[in-house]
Amino acid sequence: MVERATLQRVAPFLAYLFFIFLADMLGRLGHAPHELRWLYALKIGVVLGLLLYWRRSYTELASFALGARAIAVALLTGTVVFLLWICLDTDWMSIGKADGFDPRNDGRIEWSLVLLRIAGAALVVPVMEELFWRSFLLRWLDAADFLARAPRLASARAFVVSVLLFGIEHNLWLAGMVAGAAYTVLYMRSGSLWSPILAHGVTNGVLGLWIISGGHWNYW
Repeated sequence: MVERATLQRVAPFLAYLFFIFLADMLGRLGHAPHELRWLYALKIGVVLGLLLYWRRSYTELASFALGARAIAVALLTGTVVFLLWICLDTDWMSIGKADGFDPRNDGRIEWSLVLLRIAGAALVVPVMEELFWRSFLLRWLDAADFLARAPRLASARAFVVSVLLFGIEHNLWLAGMVAGAAYTVLYMRSGSLWSPILAHGVTNGVLGLWIISGGHWNYW
């Protein structure tokens, strides 16, 4: 039971990482970035397929039990994290240099790619990442039977380790840690995974709109 629950929350995340690795390898083999742009569609499609296949097993998503105040707090948190994300971007706050994602072709934006990118980042990625980082890893670090562990009981060790790893997963590691801490606090205080999912979705969605408005493609 626990092993199956673990697989259901880890597999979509590993699938997402696999496609990042695949894109990197194909790039090293000489494929130009514009040849790999549609790989994102395949990545999001696979992750979404896994989430839908196991949707009935995600008991933490069975009920959207958030009141108006909790929704407002999540929306505000997501917006603040976005503002911090675009500010915490100096050289020492980043790991390497992100290639980003440029949806332009001969100077014209391919809006189908843009819409896919925003939809994937704002609707699919938050669910996939929160299931892994908050619902699974945060609680699993304290108890193998993580589903029985209340979010509010997460230890300081589990909080710190999960936040550090979440930050390192991102090119902007400090911004990632700030985001991870904010989403974890929301989860622990509300007890509902929908709270960090909502905040995460707002961060990614607003970030996408900001990227398009100013052509800040490296943030993608």
